[in-house]
Amino acid sequence: MHKKIAELEKKQLRDDLPELNIGDHVKVYVKIREGDKIRSHPFEGTLIAKKGSGPRTAFTVRRISFREGAEKVFLMNSPAIEKIDVMKSTKVKRAKIYYLRKRKGKKAIL
Repeated sequence: MHKKIAELEKKQLRDDLPELNIGDHVKVYVKIREGDKIRSHPFEGTLIAKKGSGPRTAFTVRRISFREGAEKVFLMNSPAIEKIDVMKSTKVKRAKIYYLRKRKGKKAIL
């Protein structure tokens, strides 16, 4: 039974997405349905966490807009994600950079 589930999960993996690292400044284009139309809405911010493996991989993107921090968790293999652009890559020494939540202003940007 478990082998069948593992085979199905391998088929669902997406190979069109770039390699993401913690600290990267990314722009995630998400498909949004408005009435009978579907449009693409970008969410731009810093990748602060990744968790899971295989088809269950999720990543958290944090952005600051109007002095308020906003975070979204995206599933890597979700069909709602149209594409992901890596705008800037930075080197960090931690696996999860939750300490950015406490910072304000320019200090909150890597």
